[in-house]
Amino acid sequence: MKLFGTDGIRGKVNHEPMTPETILKLGSAFARFLKNHKDNGRAPRVVIGKDTRLSGYIFETALTSGLCSHGVDVFLVGPMPTPAIAHITKSFAADGGIVISASHNPSGDNGIKFFDRHGLKLENDVEEEIEQNIIDNVGSEDGTQLGKAYRIEDARGRYIEFIKSTVRNTSLKGMKVVLDCANGAAYKVAPLILKELGAELIVIADEPDGHNINKDCGSLYAERVADMVVKNNADCGIALDGDADRVILADETGSVLDGDHILAISAKHLDDHGCESTCIKNVVATVMSNIGLEEFMKKEGLELVRTDVGDKNVTREMIRLKARLGGEQSGHIIFGDYSKTGDGTLTALQILNIMKKTGKKLSELKGYIKKYPQILINFKVSEKKPIEDMGSVCRLIEDCQKRLGDSSRILVRYSGTEMVCRVMVEGSDEEMIREFAEEVAGAIKLSFEKRNHNG
Repeated sequence: MKLFGTDGIRGKVNHEPMTPETILKLGSAFARFLKNHKDNGRAPRVVIGKDTRLSGYIFETALTSGLCSHGVDVFLVGPMPTPAIAHITKSFAADGGIVISASHNPSGDNGIKFFDRHGLKLENDVEEEIEQNIIDNVGSEDGTQLGKAYRIEDARGRYIEFIKSTVRNTSLKGMKVVLDCANGAAYKVAPLILKELGAELIVIADEPDGHNINKDCGSLYAERVADMVVKNNADCGIALDGDADRVILADETGSVLDGDHILAISAKHLDDHGCESTCIKNVVATVMSNIGLEEFMKKEGLELVRTDVGDKNVTREMIRLKARLGGEQSGHIIFGDYSKTGDGTLTALQILNIMKKTGKKLSELKGYIKKYPQILINFKVSEKKPIEDMGSVCRLIEDCQKRLGDSSRILVRYSGTEMVCRVMVEGSDEEMIREFAEEVAGAIKLSFEKRNHNG
């Protein structure tokens, strides 16, 4: 049984593994893990939050039942951003946190993300132990060893005050901001944070109905918030995703800024406005980040350290290097001074603070890096055959890399959450990289066709 991908468990509602029966077993399995590893005499405690998907009610109930049946107390906080659950888990001195969300996926999907007591996503060996607990299928405790479930009313206020403290409650008066909440988990907290700091706010996609999360809105549709910025003569646009752990921005001209732009701006100004006196020496990003970001870091005297895709991988490397900043091109940005997970609202606030302190428009800050053209081709696959086992494909990639030269990259990888292969080619000649991307993708598809035919 393999349940966990690069970011927890994810799938279509009422299809394995996202069925009430499996998620009930998952709650029981996590409870047994906590009880096997507890280091105090009290019953384990777990915080559960969710985004705005209608199916969240189903899985919230299933998880709660599984946990309580094994003597775990559950704190239910309702719709809250994923990073808020990480923070509240630490704030409540809980033993773990769970988020019910499929992030940027459509409403017909859902997923489960876990945090440990430090607000960190679980290590692979812990995920494997939880999966083994499901396989072992140990029964529930007797009637004297049951947990309780509590609704927590002040969790939202705790998170709001924490986020404002990361910019020392700096006033945003005089700034006009468009905020797209993706009809998701931050639809209540994000507007309150910006309003309480004095920003003039235009809010869109803040009316979730259980089905419209991420639907033509949020970080995957940043052009919508960009258009609103131009139409309303705003200073900045903020597009969150469904669980608000990532953000994409738009400047006053309607130009979009992704995670690479945000990392460059943050790295340039973190020492000026960070909460620590220690200087920044390196920044952690993934293999998907643009070469332009790497060149900017070198120019600034910083080292860009790359990891595999996934904010969990970025966090681990940040901890190893004691780095203060890391993130992904997709908009997961981690400010190590404050959090160990991506937080879209916190990130947006840091950029607004930099704009306020420097007096620079976001378009000026965006100009820190010159991005190379990047072509990404995604296609579905029936299996995830190792690329290194495809001899002809490897030879083609090697040949294309030689022809492109040193200032280019070819990356082939499988999605951690979907049966999808991704081919990314990056370089200065857009026509050439498009041609090579299509050629490599075509070769991989052909390899699968031959395998299926021979099979």
